[in-house]
Amino acid sequence: MLFTNLVIENSAELTDVRFENGVFTAIGQHLTPKTGEVVHDLTGKLMLPPFVDPHMHLDSTMTAGDPEYNESGTLFDGIRIWSIRKQKLSHADVKERALSALRLQAAHGIQFVRSHVDVTDSDLVALKALIEVREEVKDWMELQLVAFPQEGILSFPGGKELLIQAAELGVDALGAIPHFEFTREYAVESMKFVFEVAQKYGLLIDAHTDEIDDEQSRSLETMATLALETGLSNKVTASHTTAMGSYNDAYVYKLMRLLKMSKINFIANPLVNMYLGGRFDTYPKRRGLTRVKELDAAGINVAFGEDDIKDPWYPMGNGNMLDVLHMGLHATQVMGFSEIMNSYRFISHNGAIAMHIEDHYGIEVGKPANFLIFDAANFFTVLNERAELLYSVHQGNILVEGQPKQTQLFF
Repeated sequence: MLFTNLVIENSAELTDVRFENGVFTAIGQHLTPKTGEVVHDLTGKLMLPPFVDPHMHLDSTMTAGDPEYNESGTLFDGIRIWSIRKQKLSHADVKERALSALRLQAAHGIQFVRSHVDVTDSDLVALKALIEVREEVKDWMELQLVAFPQEGILSFPGGKELLIQAAELGVDALGAIPHFEFTREYAVESMKFVFEVAQKYGLLIDAHTDEIDDEQSRSLETMATLALETGLSNKVTASHTTAMGSYNDAYVYKLMRLLKMSKINFIANPLVNMYLGGRFDTYPKRRGLTRVKELDAAGINVAFGEDDIKDPWYPMGNGNMLDVLHMGLHATQVMGFSEIMNSYRFISHNGAIAMHIEDHYGIEVGKPANFLIFDAANFFTVLNERAELLYSVHQGNILVEGQPKQTQLFF
């Protein structure tokens, strides 16, 4: 199949793209159609690599209001409500909700998702269900699973053993929640334990790190040091790190040196953390986000995730990474014109780097034919006007086909 006259990632010139047997085979100008080849003339439409959501919770999705809504809007009430809801988890319940959320995400051009799965459950119900889902969706969605100890590793009875069981069941990464552990000592020990298990089983690490407005929550320095000293480096991701928004600037200056040396990834979740953050403040009220602009300027990989779709931590969400990005750019003031134009990398390339899938991600000859086409000439227009997704193609197969939006005014 041949797609012609495309603008690839805001490029200045029109380009043609051919893919065969699910792989990009030619990218260039004025490619000659082969005999019988299907040709789509895109007349200056924008082509992007697929959207990536590197931080999601498919086990809790679509449970908002069950058994109650999180009226306080705090992280801690969300954990309390979820601990009640997970008591009635079933295999079928988890699969049905997760598949619904993944289809919603796919409709908006997401083709790669990393989901954290609560493993503070003696039966690991959600994890076993999502391992099945990972296999069932592989033709249209690449799904990674993170064993996430929602109620702690040392602070939850049998937490260490459950994390090891999850590793043996076949997760892609291990998580942690050091800021929720009972003590600072537990937080440090939990991180050391996660690194030991990850090394033993050859797994990535993605920990909920300092997701709190407390400026004294400093597990990030422990995580970065372990990543540096173990050599796991960019196989490690720090998610949330919202306390970093409350650190004093002198401490951040020192910390940034370590972060650059460690080469760890960061994932911010603008929708959810703008909702959860600053709940204990009167005024000034903090935004509850990490230092995205500063990390990015320092050359540290930062991606955005949606985190939650209609669950105890966030009552809204529709699987659209453009909503995530729009909120993130405003909240972190990444709003220069060129910054907006190139901001798609927060929900594409940067997420792929965090998920460690760069070897089969991107619009390059020899890589899988995974891409999106929008009804716009550049990404500024896509984001600002929510231009229609015309195609989402995965491994050469069209998953989503849309039509240009038409609006008539009668005045």
